[in-house]
Amino acid sequence: MNPENDTEPQPQRGINFDALKAHVIAHKIDCGLWAMRILVIAFSIGYFIPIFGQSQSAYYKVLIANAAISALRLHQRLGRVEFSRTFLYALILEDSGHYLFYSLIFIYVAPVTLALAPVVLFAILHASSYSLTLLDTLGQNSWWGCRLLISLVEFQSLNILRLVSLSEIMLMPYTVILSFSGKAGLLTPFIYYKFLYQRYTSRRNPYTRNMFHELRLKCENLASRPNVPRFIKSLVTDTIAFISKLSPPVQAQTPPAQQ
Repeated sequence: MNPENDTEPQPQRGINFDALKAHVIAHKIDCGLWAMRILVIAFSIGYFIPIFGQSQSAYYKVLIANAAISALRLHQRLGRVEFSRTFLYALILEDSGHYLFYSLIFIYVAPVTLALAPVVLFAILHASSYSLTLLDTLGQNSWWGCRLLISLVEFQSLNILRLVSLSEIMLMPYTVILSFSGKAGLLTPFIYYKFLYQRYTSRRNPYTRNMFHELRLKCENLASRPNVPRFIKSLVTDTIAFISKLSPPVQAQTPPAQQ
């Protein structure tokens, strides 16, 4: 028997906190993003169940945390801020730039529960994904209960992204209602339209564009039924025609190759 075999390192069992510490040091920004997404989820719970004080305060904390996440993601992708047309154009094209703009829109209006839906769903999706990385760092068999919850979120990831897109679209007419009711400025619907326009033409996220297409097919199918009154058919047809006029040009709808 070779005595050297007795000194071979054995695989470490249990929770490896040293590996976690090394990972956090090596990936400070990613871990910071994960922590802020956890805060978004916690503050959103505090909005519905006021465990952190006033629910209105928790609402704005969600949006502020989301703005910080978006700004940090922009820093990762674009680097140092530059006051140039090229940098501004790149910022407009980034999905993180869209949601930085989104947070700024709803920070200045009365609390809108629906406005939290895209932010919280994105936070759950991305936090779950990175939580799995952290659990793997701690050990392959650690926290199996959390792994089960993460697997459920990942299994529903497509439905979550579709729900985010549907929320973005439904907020457009809602901002009009808020504006007429005095809970938002008169320019809020026009500003939100620019956000939705950018989401529609997003290079990295086609779900808003696809959801518009799905909604159009469902509405056209509804209008084509023989038992639907004529005035509803006309209303649906006119609404589809109006929204189509506001949509971006056809060439902007084609997503580029995956990066």
